[in-house]
Amino acid sequence: MAYRTVIIEDDAVINRLNRRYIEMDDRFQVVQTFSAAHPALFWLRSNPVDLIILDVYMPQMSGLELLRALRAEGVDADVIMVTSADDAATIEAFMRLGVADYLIKPFGYERFQLALKTFCNRRSAIHKGKFTQSKLDTALLQISTARTGGGPSAMPKGLQSQTLELIRGYLRQSPDQGHTCDDIASHVGLSVVTVRRYMNYLAEQHAITSDMDYNTGGRPCIIYRICQPEKP
Repeated sequence: MAYRTVIIEDDAVINRLNRRYIEMDDRFQVVQTFSAAHPALFWLRSNPVDLIILDVYMPQMSGLELLRALRAEGVDADVIMVTSADDAATIEAFMRLGVADYLIKPFGYERFQLALKTFCNRRSAIHKGKFTQSKLDTALLQISTARTGGGPSAMPKGLQSQTLELIRGYLRQSPDQGHTCDDIASHVGLSVVTVRRYMNYLAEQHAITSDMDYNTGGRPCIIYRICQPEKP
């Protein structure tokens, strides 16, 4: 079952972007979005969720005030901050309230995806029951491990090396050109959902870069480019 997720963000563009990022991961379901704190507080009092994506600067009350109110009322959903607030006092205040992660705008899709992956890994580990110290360290230090680990991580279950190379081969044909998942899927003969899983993996491995394209006339889309080796 997908993790029930709520987005609380007063900037309509960022709200849509956050939703698009989350909906690219089928482990999550966006059940509500809010542009102000009071309606979110009222709704969350009676609707349990797993994850809240929260901004700091909002009308009615700040994200910090909202989170304090939620905790006081027993709402224990995990929280990922997505905000331009970059001062130490604000970050420290949220950390004391136990936020799962803190993303400072602007950030890339890869960093957002890392926050979601870390959330899932911790949830999965905690639900497995009794811990050893090493298992607990793995669950709690996902971000550090992901950023400083020695070498590429194992390919996730369900992904095939042949399919991965098929996609990478297509991207290498035009390394300077950006591609969407729809474009890649149509050229390599796979579904968009399947391609998206492989692109997420390549992004985690820093094998591709991603940029958001807002000039689509509709919903923004993500453009991927393969990373080229640095010239000596």
